[in-house]
Amino acid sequence: MMKRVFSIILVASMLAALLAGCGGNKLEVAQTPAETAGAAAPAATEAAAAAELTFAPGTVLRMATGYNSTKTGLFFSADVAGEGITLADGVTYQTGDLKPTWVEVQNRLGMVFEDKYQGNSASKEFEFWKDRLNEVDMVSGTATVLTEYGEAGSLVNIAEYLDQMPNFKAYLEANPIVRLSITGNTSTGAIYFSPYFDGVNDIERMPLMRVDWVSKLLDGEGEFTAEKCGTLKPAAYEPYMPTSGKVQIDVVNLEGTAVETVTKDYDTVGNIVAKMNEALAAGTVDGVAAVNMLRTYIDEAYAGYYGTERSNLFIGQNAAWDADELVALLRCVVANAQTLNGTDSVQGLFSREDNNNQRRVDMFRFAGTLFGVRGLESRQDYLYVGTDGQLHDARTDLSTYEAMERMNDIAAEGLISKSFIDMSEESTATMLENDLGFMHYDYNQTQTVYNETKLQEGEKYMAVMVPVARWNDGEEKYMRFTESWRSVKTDGWGISAKGVAGDTDKLNAALKLIDYAFSPEGQILMSYGPDAFIKTGETFMFNGAQMPVISDATYAELWEKAAGNYTNYARQYLGSTLSFAKSQAFEFQCTHEVGKEGAGHISTAIALGTIKHPELALCENPWYTIVPTVLPNTTVENDMINSYTDLKTKFDQNKDGSNMLVSIIASGYTEDGMNSAEDAVQMVQNTWGGAQYLALREQAWERLTSYYATLN
Repeated sequence: MMKRVFSIILVASMLAALLAGCGGNKLEVAQTPAETAGAAAPAATEAAAAAELTFAPGTVLRMATGYNSTKTGLFFSADVAGEGITLADGVTYQTGDLKPTWVEVQNRLGMVFEDKYQGNSASKEFEFWKDRLNEVDMVSGTATVLTEYGEAGSLVNIAEYLDQMPNFKAYLEANPIVRLSITGNTSTGAIYFSPYFDGVNDIERMPLMRVDWVSKLLDGEGEFTAEKCGTLKPAAYEPYMPTSGKVQIDVVNLEGTAVETVTKDYDTVGNIVAKMNEALAAGTVDGVAAVNMLRTYIDEAYAGYYGTERSNLFIGQNAAWDADELVALLRCVVANAQTLNGTDSVQGLFSREDNNNQRRVDMFRFAGTLFGVRGLESRQDYLYVGTDGQLHDARTDLSTYEAMERMNDIAAEGLISKSFIDMSEESTATMLENDLGFMHYDYNQTQTVYNETKLQEGEKYMAVMVPVARWNDGEEKYMRFTESWRSVKTDGWGISAKGVAGDTDKLNAALKLIDYAFSPEGQILMSYGPDAFIKTGETFMFNGAQMPVISDATYAELWEKAAGNYTNYARQYLGSTLSFAKSQAFEFQCTHEVGKEGAGHISTAIALGTIKHPELALCENPWYTIVPTVLPNTTVENDMINSYTDLKTKFDQNKDGSNMLVSIIASGYTEDGMNSAEDAVQMVQNTWGGAQYLALREQAWERLTSYYATLN
């Protein structure tokens, strides 16, 4: 059987602990799901004598579980299957049928699944069922809410059964920080949901650019010329980087083989934004003049380091760009529409769906990366760990609002898409297909696939290096750092206490499902789907482990049915990657060559230490410790937290919500009584309950770190 072959392969190729430290110092390192699959097998074998989770064959589990729509549940919806759909396994599926992954789970484990999923996001799905939990056995929800209701007795404490779950137990023992991220009660060690990993211990979102446009504007001998161009709008954005002195930055060399240091020499040439602003104050600056100013700046500030391929400042393996240089580039892009797309209009920054709040919030996440602000890509609300080892909330940090003000200045210059400001229906697809948009911040695989479907020959949309910014990890410094780091996701599946009450078969079947999903073969199934979608006996090396190769028919079907979008294909057709531990190995195989190129540059930089990131560990410098996805607040504390409704509604990241940080970027301060960053901090902290909220979260964090000490 293929599944046994891959279990053996995974065990044989177990990767050693990751080499990168917590900003240089690390106490514990989590493994990736692929690595853990290998690590878990021996522990699972040793635990074979543990009491088995037995249940009657055919035990029915009522599943109110899925990802975020009727298309992404365990069963085929009508808008996916229609009158019947034949997949790469040769089977024809009808509306209402189980998807292939879950047919295979039934076959391997002997349980039967009944569809109760309403097709909602995790938060809304649980909201629908919370007063009817006797009608379901497993339910989707956010990690925080599942833990909250678990503490109230509504969900099963999975930790009580870990001795009967050798695979899940081994996974948690191999990854103590994961255990921290799902612990709901530090007195009992309770766990109320199965964690979901969309990859782990890897970068998540990246800046993406039309790199062919950067080359067209910046590269070559002599001056840039154009028959027609626009003019820059009046300056609103002021320099973020220094205007004098020198800043040294470590970069990976162009070949990707070693680290070297480049110098930003402001004494020689000044700050590019300051120079452009000075020129704008004296009169009109057109697109041609702006490009030549930027070209001269790159030549002189970097002492010819980039040669005639100045675009490498932004798009090369040796890129060293910062926020000011990006603003200068955006000014050049927007003012040279005729050169770039033959029209009078190009949009600078945009979001994947400019009218979808869930995607619009990526703009403030990008702001955090640009301007050195922590907490804007947190795994738990807007929290991060400070150098003092205590929790901090970005919503009560002055730097958060100062960054949003800078983004609003960028918007005022017309450098953020009009559709983002107006919330109209533009998307990555239309931006790229119509040569309208230059750049956004998103997932690499799903966005670079448009190189195949929307772009023409010679056009290239690629991930680029994260920017240099001023970060304070205890010592203020200019470096590259990303908070967009894969860990336990904010959604998961819980077992309904009322649903399985008095029914040992149901309880054991639900527990067995979770345990199996964390076994080596279960992780393959939940990532790849059944063996019929995998090449027999063929593997490739991914993150230090041999992983399966998808079949040619699967790859062709991915493009035919999902336009190359791996996650859409896996969730909508295979039924995989809906929860549990998703390996990125399948997704990597489906990534466009352009996507692999850009991600490869970033991965090399991470491996060589020129991009720092949070660690799945308790670090000696706590600033590098990733915030757990769940904090173990008590029921009483959670009731108090939930009473601070403004903190939730004003900073909502869901599709149908609204977010004040996004609003500040687009329109400035619109809240009554809020006209400055200082006003915002005071209102959030003192009027909306921010200070009380943080104090309650800090109590839970202190309990959690104390509990962590008992695990070692």
